[in-house]
Amino acid sequence: MNIQGNTIFLPGGTSGIGLGLAQRFAAAGNTVIVGGRRRELLEQISRDTPGIEGVYIDTADADSIASVSAEVQRRWPSTNVLIAMAGIMRAENLTGADFLPTAEAIVTTNLLGPLRLIANFSEFLQAQDAATIVTVSSGLAFVPLVHTPTYNATKAAIHSFSEILRLQLADTSVQVIELVPPAVQTTLMPGQETSDYAMPLDDFLTEVMGIFRSQPEAKEILVENVLPLRTATATGTYDRMLGMLAASH
Repeated sequence: MNIQGNTIFLPGGTSGIGLGLAQRFAAAGNTVIVGGRRRELLEQISRDTPGIEGVYIDTADADSIASVSAEVQRRWPSTNVLIAMAGIMRAENLTGADFLPTAEAIVTTNLLGPLRLIANFSEFLQAQDAATIVTVSSGLAFVPLVHTPTYNATKAAIHSFSEILRLQLADTSVQVIELVPPAVQTTLMPGQETSDYAMPLDDFLTEVMGIFRSQPEAKEILVENVLPLRTATATGTYDRMLGMLAASH
């Protein structure tokens, strides 16, 4: 992926990693269309950051995804990058039935949301000379966290889906990149924004953008902090990492 000169649609970009990436990509010379549900934040981001536009989208709603995808393609026909960032992370207790509504909400946002976005953009992006789909999994796709079982599962599914999406699009103009964050200091979970175990957001963004610049053909964006999780099975450290994650939370 070329680091500049793109038109990027980034649903899930009003806070945290999504907003940080939107700002970094805009500063690098890209047009960025940020999508989210908080209209006041969309207006503020568009007003404060040159190169960023805002559109309302609810990535838990199939109709919203379809209509907004069509709107983006109509208003910004040069759109050549989709970053499917939107996601939620919630704790669950599987010992009773009460977890099910939470699990269903996580699956709808974290798994169906990206799949629906990709379904609405796949043919459009294949018509561009050079295009990219960026999926967002997690280090927890490779070593799960005990308190967030459905989040872990959706991110493992995104990893598997990304692998096959890349293979099926191999003969097209569309590159598929999987962004694999570790824990980052954002508001994704209560207390995570100031947690010592989470990577500072600015450090994460700087390392990610450096990888995009230096490895334009990368299949996965892996910062140093996520490598112990990503490689745990291959290095024989999976059980140890699983126990360490459980103990640290």
